Amino acid sequence: MSGLYIHIPFCKSRCVYCDFYSTTSMSLRQRYVDALCREMKLRGAEREVRGERIETAYLGGGTPSQLSEDQLRQLFSHMYQVFDVSSKAEVTIECNPDDVTDEFARVLASLPVNRVSMGAQTFSPERLRFLRRRHTAEQVPQAVERLRKAGIGNISVDLMYGFPNETMEEWERDIQSVVGINVEHLSAYALQYEEGTLLYKMLERGEVSEVDEEVSRAMYYRLIDALSEARFEHYEISNWGKPGFHSRHNSSYWNQTPYIGLGAAAHSFDGKNRQWNVADIMQYMEGMEKGEPCAEHELLTPDNHYNEIVMTALRTSNGLSLEKFSPEYADYCLHQAQRYIVDGLLKHVGHCLRLTREGLFVSDMIMAELMKV
Repeated sequence: MSGLYIHIPFCKSRCVYCDFYSTTSMSLRQRYVDALCREMKLRGAEREVRGERIETAYLGGGTPSQLSEDQLRQLFSHMYQVFDVSSKAEVTIECNPDDVTDEFARVLASLPVNRVSMGAQTFSPERLRFLRRRHTAEQVPQAVERLRKAGIGNISVDLMYGFPNETMEEWERDIQSVVGINVEHLSAYALQYEEGTLLYKMLERGEVSEVDEEVSRAMYYRLIDALSEARFEHYEISNWGKPGFHSRHNSSYWNQTPYIGLGAAAHSFDGKNRQWNVADIMQYMEGMEKGEPCAEHELLTPDNHYNEIVMTALRTSNGLSLEKFSPEYADYCLHQAQRYIVDGLLKHVGHCLRLTREGLFVSDMIMAELMKV
């Protein structure tokens, strides 16, 4: 067992684009942390988990930096009591830049945290207001400096591109801004209009319009080139790391490594089965308080397992090894891939399929064609 994910769903306010499970009911934080600690004990007692070493831990959200120092200490204390966490584990916490005060950075440095992931999204005040982000552009480099002074040597930042009416010049300024703060890792995503979000409703009402696909493509390619020049390694479609700073936790997802998910809406995977907790904080807490987790389970069929490997492995620079499949599935995959190999969107090297530069931007389409339906 490699990974441990803990979902902290609390947010002061919701960003217009976010479709992750979250809540603004901040008064529930202590009750939720108590429920998480109960779930740790329940999950740690499972036969499949006992004795397995945790190599990565990730507190995601939501906004984990909205927890108090005492609540964070409670979580980490229980985590290390229940699970066999490696002394060399990568331990990540997501933070909002405006939450990173000198005191909060000191708290993180006193905990087992050795990696921080921050959602910058953009360095444009106008676009930050559009997203309804709480922080200012100036608070991102300030947060990085505070974390550095506290001794955190592994910092990741998220960026977004493809905003309505965004120009290439504006995107170039965001790229240079993030390169300039000298972080170890970067994740970048095109702005998505997910159903159910405020951004999607704005699109339906005609208040915003999606950026042209060719503009989005050009922005993505410019990012690839700029980060290559800055000595980042492009190891997954949306992720870049300095040498030695690839996200070990996220890589476990892409490599089909088992992981435990704790908290409302969190998912778990043991290599054969998937489990997911109810996406409702009240039901989650009430279930944990009764010792009756509200969760669903799914045994992966051979087709499901094949599809998941395609969907995760092909995202990475290592590519999709056909040796992971039985001859039947390998033949099917290679047959489906032929048109994309001919079109220059995939390359077939040895037993491996990899996306080309041209294939990266249309990866969703390619993966969908390779899957079993």
